[in-house]
Amino acid sequence: MLIRAREVEKRYGPVRALRAVSFEVAERGCLLVTGPNGSGKTTLLRLVCGLAAPTRGMLEVGVDRSQLGFVGHEPLVYRDLTALENLDLYGRLYRVPERRERIGMLLERFGLWDVRNQRVSAYSRGMTQRLAICRSLLHDPRLLILDEPYTALDDEGAAVLDRELDALARERTLVVATHDVGRIGPLAETRLALA
Repeated sequence: MLIRAREVEKRYGPVRALRAVSFEVAERGCLLVTGPNGSGKTTLLRLVCGLAAPTRGMLEVGVDRSQLGFVGHEPLVYRDLTALENLDLYGRLYRVPERRERIGMLLERFGLWDVRNQRVSAYSRGMTQRLAICRSLLHDPRLLILDEPYTALDDEGAAVLDRELDALARERTLVVATHDVGRIGPLAETRLALA
């Protein structure tokens, strides 16, 4: 198993952000996390990423942070840089081999090649989301964690992401929190419904 969780819970003072959950995700598996707003989906993903620590329970993730790709509510790109500059910066940080070729391939695949030299501040929210997805895939992570990845994507962007996730599910481990269960459901081997 790549991820094991036993009675994992998270509290911030007296506030319970995540009720105790247990689950396992195999290498090359897909965990679909669902639930209403406020049920702890984002908190759980932050725990799996190592951005927060459980208050109680046991959580084991079999990859280090360098092998993890994350898309959250914030795109984690610099608005004053272009798409090329953003991805080149992240590529250097992750020491991506042949990063320029990889950057070009991702920008082309996600429909951003023609706007690669524009500052991200000029992008729509959907274009910024596409760039965030490119950023998360740039270093070819073993574990991809996506929090509402379809946010702001138009039909074309959603279709591109569908194809990408379908291909990735065969070779990577995915943890996806979404309200759009119909898109991810067919890929999910494990489902976790939070209340």
